[in-house]
Amino acid sequence: MKKLLFQFDTDLHPSVFDTVVGYDGGADHVAGYGGLTPENIKPLVEGTIFTRAPKDKKNTAIFVGGSDMVAGQALFTAVQSYFFPGFQVSVMLDSNGSNTTAAAAVAKLASSGPLAGKKAVVLAGTGPVGQRAAVMLAQEGAKVSLTARTLARAEQACDNMHTRFGVELTPVVAFDQEDRAAAIEHANIVLATGAAGVELLKPEHWQGNPNLEMIADANATPPLGIGGTDMMDKGVERHGKIIWGAIGFGALKLALHRACIAKLFENNQQVFDAENIFALAKEMA
Repeated sequence: MKKLLFQFDTDLHPSVFDTVVGYDGGADHVAGYGGLTPENIKPLVEGTIFTRAPKDKKNTAIFVGGSDMVAGQALFTAVQSYFFPGFQVSVMLDSNGSNTTAAAAVAKLASSGPLAGKKAVVLAGTGPVGQRAAVMLAQEGAKVSLTARTLARAEQACDNMHTRFGVELTPVVAFDQEDRAAAIEHANIVLATGAAGVELLKPEHWQGNPNLEMIADANATPPLGIGGTDMMDKGVERHGKIIWGAIGFGALKLALHRACIAKLFENNQQVFDAENIFALAKEMA
């Protein structure tokens, strides 16, 4: 029986990246649907749960994606609301790579040194990856600050993550590079999750910082988020700090994404969100 993955996307056009990884993860066919909301998802969910016998439902799965994590979380919740005993399929949430990218980055940082008790700063952290990475760092025992260009955006991101995960994050305003340099002055760990091609820190902002121990940059588009690092860095030491570049931990991100897709087809009751995706990432790291 064919393994069918239904890609439910909150954006107008389903992600090509997610489609490719869906096939690489073992799906025989990926069907993408865009522009989905909690209000229009019901018929599609019913199509997945009513069509195959109970023993065959493991061969159908749902992937929720899109660029907006809040919208993705709402859609993810709505999808599951239409499940009932005997009529459900496995489902995964990874809006804009929020869970898999964040999990890979934090898992690699955790493999490089202890996170508990450390001061961590997630730069430009209001996007999907930044918010989930901040949560994972906090769950590992770090004291986490999240920066944004405005206080309102930083506070909203921290509030969203507190509501979903119960973690305490500290919002910080950092409008420009000098502000971001000040924000990391006492940090032990820095993770940059800004927009592609935006340099958040120059080399001089971090190279001489005696408190910094580990740095990760999720940006693979030049200029990188943290100047003086390399996208290929795989836990290398630069200026006394351990550095992970976007490609350096990207191999784990892709392997993790594929592994999660494969696990969706093991049975029809898998639910993959931040918690178990991060747990798998730590095993794989």
